[in-house]
Amino acid sequence: MNDFPSPSSDDSASIASADQSARRSRRSGDGSHSLSRSHTLSTEPSRHWRDVFWLSVFIVHLIGLGLILAVLGLNRFRKTDRLNIDRFTNSLHKNDEGLTENYWPLYAVASGVGTFLGWAWLLLLGSRANQMMKVSVHILTTYLAVISVLCFWDEQFFWGVAFAIGAALQFLYVISVIDRLPFSMLVLQKAVKLVWNLPQAMRVAYAFMLVMLLWMALWSFGASGVVASNMADSGRWWLLVVFSVSLFWTGAVLCNTVHVIVSGIVFLVLIHGGPEAASMPPNSLMKSLRYAVTTSFGSICYGSLFTAAIRALRWEIRGFRSKIGNNECLLCCVDFLFHLVETLVRFFNKYAYVQRIAVHGKSFNHSARDAWELFQSTGVEALIAYDCSGAVLLMGTILGGLITGTCSGVWTWFRNSDRVIMVGSTAMLMGMILVGVAMVVVESAVTAIYICYAEDPLLIHRWDTELFNQMSETLHQRLQYRSARVREVLTQNRLDGGGHIQESIPV
Repeated sequence: MNDFPSPSSDDSASIASADQSARRSRRSGDGSHSLSRSHTLSTEPSRHWRDVFWLSVFIVHLIGLGLILAVLGLNRFRKTDRLNIDRFTNSLHKNDEGLTENYWPLYAVASGVGTFLGWAWLLLLGSRANQMMKVSVHILTTYLAVISVLCFWDEQFFWGVAFAIGAALQFLYVISVIDRLPFSMLVLQKAVKLVWNLPQAMRVAYAFMLVMLLWMALWSFGASGVVASNMADSGRWWLLVVFSVSLFWTGAVLCNTVHVIVSGIVFLVLIHGGPEAASMPPNSLMKSLRYAVTTSFGSICYGSLFTAAIRALRWEIRGFRSKIGNNECLLCCVDFLFHLVETLVRFFNKYAYVQRIAVHGKSFNHSARDAWELFQSTGVEALIAYDCSGAVLLMGTILGGLITGTCSGVWTWFRNSDRVIMVGSTAMLMGMILVGVAMVVVESAVTAIYICYAEDPLLIHRWDTELFNQMSETLHQRLQYRSARVREVLTQNRLDGGGHIQESIPV
């Protein structure tokens, strides 16, 4: 970072080593540690199925919803009320009848645009990573504001206010973390470099994007049937909201499955010193894929319900908390929310997917607790709290979804202006999920880097000295900052306590 003096490499190494002295005392050296770890990973015992209940819930939900989507789509495919189910909505008959094929092509456009943006992100991140990240951060606020104006112009006041609030929150968040962006950009650049040297990780993203497209073909077929139905707008919106929640969960499950596979591969590569190392386990990709879609799939389904929402809330609270200043009342309220979210993060965090699920096959809650205790015991949690690379990737995902929704919404405007918001909002979700499948590859590498740094900083030093020095320097600064904050609070409390004592003594 340019805001602070840069210590030497030896100082950075000593800082990181001191943070992990308890762990290092049990090691005889980097080489012997790597050999013992390699032996442990190669002799891994057989895994057990985890979180089977949530696996069953997800599969039943997928089968049931698939049947409902197929029925709703077929009911108006080339013929109105083909399956004679409109009689159940006769009391809600307030709209003209339509056909599924009137709206299905609009969602096909969303799928095509989302897929193109996802592949383009992956390709451009390899050569223009820094520029792409800056575009995601700075363009998103403007794009949200423009869409808000268009919604007001179309007399869609609810959506206009919603997008205006989104633009304001995005602007405030970027302002609050502007000093963290250089470090976050460096981490992202190194993660992209790592992923691009692993072509099998890119193939995983492409394969799961195709799987997501297949499910979206059925989902959009049913959603088109809902938009074309004879129900009132309130009934259509309720159904679309339910279907959108299901699509979000399904997309999160697929993204986190990619996350487990890719982060497991990256973790092994960093542990063994490279993809071509002699100690690298054979067929690591197929093993990670097999574990992700079998024994660990229940944990993925469980974690996918909560992690995304908790992470987004945590980013926003951290950003506002750092800019509150001396407003004690507001700080007290935000601190309450902050500690509540931090408690949830202990049980639901993305780092659970890496070493504990991807490598050791533990349950999700067990993995999340282990990962967070590892970060807190080594002090790396302060570095993770400072890094906003995940938020930058989320901005790129949201921007991709907005572009997708805009393309479908513009076409809908010329065909049926009454359905612009209905089609555009659901198309935006489709675009976000498709771009997110591409983005999660980079996020997986970032997650694996932090896990490896917490386990043994010398693993990062062996891979990239520049990143190791910057991470060690930033960690040292963050720990010093936290210590200064604690001393300030203790001093203030001591002074307040002294003042109360003096007030209680009669003169």
